[in-house]
Amino acid sequence: MKIAVSSASFANAIAGGSLTQLEWLDLCANELEADGVVFETEHFPRLDPDYIAQVKKLAVDLGLSVAAVSAGDFFSGTGPASLELAVALGAPVVAAPALRASDDPAAWGAFAEVARTLAASAKSSNVTIALRPAPGTLCENAADLRRFTKDVDSAWLRFAPEPATLGAAGDGEAVLSKAVIAFCPIERLATFAGAGDAEAPAAIRALARFRGFVVLERREVDAPRDAYHRALERFAALRASSLELRPA
Repeated sequence: MKIAVSSASFANAIAGGSLTQLEWLDLCANELEADGVVFETEHFPRLDPDYIAQVKKLAVDLGLSVAAVSAGDFFSGTGPASLELAVALGAPVVAAPALRASDDPAAWGAFAEVARTLAASAKSSNVTIALRPAPGTLCENAADLRRFTKDVDSAWLRFAPEPATLGAAGDGEAVLSKAVIAFCPIERLATFAGAGDAEAPAAIRALARFRGFVVLERREVDAPRDAYHRALERFAALRASSLELRPA
């Protein structure tokens, strides 16, 4: 398990102009000491080749792995462009939620057809699509992900689960076996970083067998950076302890 930081955790600062994308990369490396980063497509101020090359080079210089590109509207129109961006950045994964939930009986079939088309493009690009379960979409839980896998049937479509969406033990193991990145939303940083809470240990237990990047995504946007840093440190320490306690 490696820890990555998403630019989504700093969306307000980036949108408000108090933090540039390049400054965010420096923050991830030197202040938060993350292993990798996840680029939200909406946070790029420009997409010309010179700027993308600058971003990629800075990540290399800072020792940050490009864990993924995240695209909220991947399945609704920006899929090809997001795959191109991932290739340019050297990102092996594009993480994306499913299309919005619908009462239309044909919605699932249309979504699966779009996914099959994009999976073919992903194969050509050598980039894996990671479907992220999300409330209000056509894929909210482990059962939806299993159905999606069966209907689309592509090795280039994998999962980006959250601990809360893993379900029961059997379901969780099945989802994690096809997961290439995982997200761990932090609702309250002070609680997550505190010594007496159960949120961080529960997340560690849910993801104990996962070897890829875990994105600790803060949702408490007004919380101070030092609280986020403490949350990252505590998560890493708990993971190290859990590994030491695992039977040989």
